[in-house]
Amino acid sequence: MGPAASRPRLELRGISKSFPGTKANDNVDFTVLPGEIHALLGENGAGKSTLVKIIYGVLRADAGDILWDSQPVEIQTPKAARALGIGMVFQHFSLFEALTVAENIELGMDDPGDRRTLHARISALAEQYNLPLEPGRHVHTLSVGEKQRIEIIRALLQDPKLLIMDEPTSVLTPQEAEALLGTLRRLADEGRSILYISHKLEEVIALCHRATILRGGKVVADCDPAKESPRSMAELMIGTRLTPPKRTAIEAAGPERLVIEHLSAEPPDQFGTALRNIGLTVRGGEIVGIAGVAGNGQNELMAFLSGEQRAPAAEMIRIGGTPAGLLGPNRRRDLSAAFVPEERIGHAAVPDMSLVENAVLTGHRTAGFVSRGFMLLRLAGQFAQRVCDGFKVRHPGIQHAAGSLSGGNLQKYVIGREIQQEPKLLVAMQPTWGVDSGAAAAIQQALIDLAGRGAAVLVISQDLDELLAISHRIAVLYSGRLSPPRPTDQFTIEEIGLLMAGHGAAGAADQEGRSAA
Repeated sequence: MGPAASRPRLELRGISKSFPGTKANDNVDFTVLPGEIHALLGENGAGKSTLVKIIYGVLRADAGDILWDSQPVEIQTPKAARALGIGMVFQHFSLFEALTVAENIELGMDDPGDRRTLHARISALAEQYNLPLEPGRHVHTLSVGEKQRIEIIRALLQDPKLLIMDEPTSVLTPQEAEALLGTLRRLADEGRSILYISHKLEEVIALCHRATILRGGKVVADCDPAKESPRSMAELMIGTRLTPPKRTAIEAAGPERLVIEHLSAEPPDQFGTALRNIGLTVRGGEIVGIAGVAGNGQNELMAFLSGEQRAPAAEMIRIGGTPAGLLGPNRRRDLSAAFVPEERIGHAAVPDMSLVENAVLTGHRTAGFVSRGFMLLRLAGQFAQRVCDGFKVRHPGIQHAAGSLSGGNLQKYVIGREIQQEPKLLVAMQPTWGVDSGAAAAIQQALIDLAGRGAAVLVISQDLDELLAISHRIAVLYSGRLSPPRPTDQFTIEEIGLLMAGHGAAGAADQEGRSAA
């Protein structure tokens, strides 16, 4: 139906906000109409998250005015924002790991009602919007995709007039994403406004009525997404031409860098996914992609590959020919393996530690940042600066906390930190989650270049476009079973989608436990 031709529901006039060393928002004017789905676009660090945090009352602007239904308002807290009718789904989750789904949702609501009724409402919304959740399940047992569903349902339970969505589909499958987009269209048809932040520009074109583009904290363009292409909008965001990644052909099979053989293991908790007879070989010079819907064993597989969980037998995982199934993470890094986990905050990086200290966390053995028990901070600082320069990480200073970076910039830093150590094996899970098109292309090219230098790269991702763009072979993980990998040019998105849904995956159960390279 499109936005209603009426006065703006939300209007920002001259909004500015500064932090030490950076001006996040610079005199921003911005409006959202009733019934409008409005995209807010920009590369990582452009000021999008700061702006929506001001709208939601998490931050206070240094200057400027906010009007709600044409009336000036001061939104001093999220509670005040919710009272106006503003809801928000954050990119980084605000969840308590030790509590259940329902308990987390209850904490985020001003009037949750009784527990039984809340459970029923959660279940009803989960079914209605194809966002399956168990209200009584503990959050620490959930995948990132499932945690994202909690945030979405919690926001929808507030019955908002304006819903802010910060990268809501970044960890959803194409089917889940399409279902969510349908939900947002229905909400807009009801007269609700949607402020939509996403780096998936195809989604923006399909969903949004209007787009505002930020660069360096300033508004640089307003456009109709239907009249643009993903490339044209990406180039408006970055201010230069976009260079897509270029996958190179494998001239000759390299040595076996990673061999998984007959890996069967129970999950560490009762809500996890058991792995069943996983078999895979990754050779030097190639990128192998593993696709799958969140919650089908990706977290468990990553934990067994990184050494956070020990395999039942040493021979089930071999790194560079060495049985490694019983080795811990440090010993596996000694074998020239590197790992990028899915959650950058708290898992890949410690938010309260500086970028230099975070470099030491994974490089203290392989990069020589520790000598005789002492940290060589000058050497680590030089390394951290090279990572920031090489991967164009926007930061207030390498001595600042990792948590001071935007999500996309921290992701670039984490990826760069591992690649700069020149591992012979890199296992990366969701390597471009929440980063803009330019940064995603740069990360993907860095993975391709690393493989080109002889490393084996295993990418576990829900982004099928990404896997098709960079992988030489692709396998699909479903219900803890891995399909035999096939050359990427022999796959279609439809075939991968069927395997992700469990159709045709039964053949993986009968494989011999090791897929031929």
